[in-house]
Amino acid sequence: MTIDLAKITQEFLSSRDNITKRVIVCAGTGCVANGSIKVFKSLVDTAKELGIDAHIELKKENRGSFFSKSGCQGFCQNGPLINILPAGILYTKVKPEDVKEILEKSVKNDELIEKLCYRNGNAVCKGQEEIPFYQKQHRMVLKQCGVIDPENIRDYIANGGYAAAKKAYTEMTDKEVCAVVLESGLRGRGGAGFLTGRKWDITRKQEGSKKYIICNGDEGDPGAFMDRSVMEGNPHSVIEGLIIAAKAMGADECYIYVRTEYGLAVERMNRAVKDATDIGVLGENIFGSNRNFKLHVMEGAGAFVCGEETALIASVEGKRGMPLPKPPFPAQSGLWGKPTAINNVETLAAVPIIINYGAEEFRKIGTENSPGTKTFALTGNVANAGLIEVPLGATLKRIIFDIAGGVTNDNGEVKEDNFKAVQIGGPSGGCLTKEHLDLPLEFESLKKVGAMVGSGGLVVMSKHNCMVNVSKFFMQFTQNESCGKCVLCREGTKQMLLMLTDITNGKANEETLVLLEQLAKAVMAGSLCGLGKTAPNPVLSTLRYFRDEYDAHVKDKRCPAGECVNLLSYTITDKCVGCGVCASKCPVKAISGEKGKNHIVDGLKCVKCGVCMASCKFGAVARG
Repeated sequence: MTIDLAKITQEFLSSRDNITKRVIVCAGTGCVANGSIKVFKSLVDTAKELGIDAHIELKKENRGSFFSKSGCQGFCQNGPLINILPAGILYTKVKPEDVKEILEKSVKNDELIEKLCYRNGNAVCKGQEEIPFYQKQHRMVLKQCGVIDPENIRDYIANGGYAAAKKAYTEMTDKEVCAVVLESGLRGRGGAGFLTGRKWDITRKQEGSKKYIICNGDEGDPGAFMDRSVMEGNPHSVIEGLIIAAKAMGADECYIYVRTEYGLAVERMNRAVKDATDIGVLGENIFGSNRNFKLHVMEGAGAFVCGEETALIASVEGKRGMPLPKPPFPAQSGLWGKPTAINNVETLAAVPIIINYGAEEFRKIGTENSPGTKTFALTGNVANAGLIEVPLGATLKRIIFDIAGGVTNDNGEVKEDNFKAVQIGGPSGGCLTKEHLDLPLEFESLKKVGAMVGSGGLVVMSKHNCMVNVSKFFMQFTQNESCGKCVLCREGTKQMLLMLTDITNGKANEETLVLLEQLAKAVMAGSLCGLGKTAPNPVLSTLRYFRDEYDAHVKDKRCPAGECVNLLSYTITDKCVGCGVCASKCPVKAISGEKGKNHIVDGLKCVKCGVCMASCKFGAVARG
């Protein structure tokens, strides 16, 4: 089927001829959780009440304002977000009760409501161009996320969508597509960083008329939401990348594997596949090429191990997700024994950019060995958590202090000395310290310091976080997610978790640390798949960079960060006035003393709940 992209673009643009303003409400998962759908509904209802000419569908005869929903706009901690175009106004933390004022002042009269704007210190930021969070990024894959309507294929086409796919099918050979992607240096954004063009070319060279593609949208890392946001905000970019990949390797069928917890992503991907099929960019004889391509959206059960290629293939086949030894590699024998290429969401979304603008332009961004950009889910103790995209090679300092706005303490205050560490790459990654703040984030440099880019999770920690506890958290996750196939992973992660638990409970000795490190290295060396081989990374990196904290737990039975409950002790200082409030609040009656005199905490009775410290108005209770 031959599709006229130019005609669709012209029809869509002409439907906006009489639209003077566009009001975009962020409908990514973060903003939806904070009530953005209620805000959108309030916009529509209040506009009717005020007699404002506003529409939620684009038609040629419509005039006035157009209200639409978008995918994630990135500034998650400040949502719900409303973007007003062409004025370029961005309102943050919008509530339904703010809607009437927005309509009367900003939609009708172009007035700026300063109280709804983001403030950079004392400066009021009108829109994204004035907000450091956006200024310091380089958005390529995320450029259209937060702008286009993810549920309108014509909006995507009008912004250049499917032009790259058409070019690949009508102007390029299979070999040329592989060559351009290889020349661009695009590496897999799911973790390992294998060259995408090489993977495609290996699959292309395999014999057989039946080949498959699998799009890995499982994204199991705690705190990671990059792929989910792309699927929610620009699903057609992923589909277009898949169409180009199919051309490159001669595949005619694909499974988009999305974790079932990503309900909104599943919904939007399903709709996008249907719309793309209905309009003719999917299905039979696409772009008049005599090539067919069919897509299925499959929901995964949320098993972290299914991020590994062979386990993912087993899951798609209806089997339990467990890894297999390699070779053969999936490119040789994958889904149902056929040559199969597996790419993650972000990798595929970058492909249309490369085909449209060329490998040379793509390589101008990033570093020599790690070209392009990388999305990161920025969470933890930062002023502005959210979804960001920066050139590969950007430093942690740029991300944490320029984009995220600095590190916060328990009270939300930003102070330069709050920074302690950042966990990069999720459970498979490692912890980096102050000495790594100027380290360029790229595949090779991170590997040298015991970390990895991974899928792109960045968890920032302050000096109030216990690094042993952080290591224990990630080990708990990987131990739960181990498929149990190989002994070293199944039993090794369990024993490492037990040792870390002993350390945080004050039951370990110096020999425990020696055994922990030995076991971590054994699990890394002997596990079958990537989950087991990288599971010890958080342990080894924290042992390497925060050995003093482990020693404090083991030798002094003390948690320097004050997080490990069983190692805490509460004492009452000379500030005590003898009011007795702490004694009356203590649930186990561990505090005693006469009225008007210093009270005492019985360490044997104390359950370390912290009620005494919270209830004391004089700051007389100390925790150590």
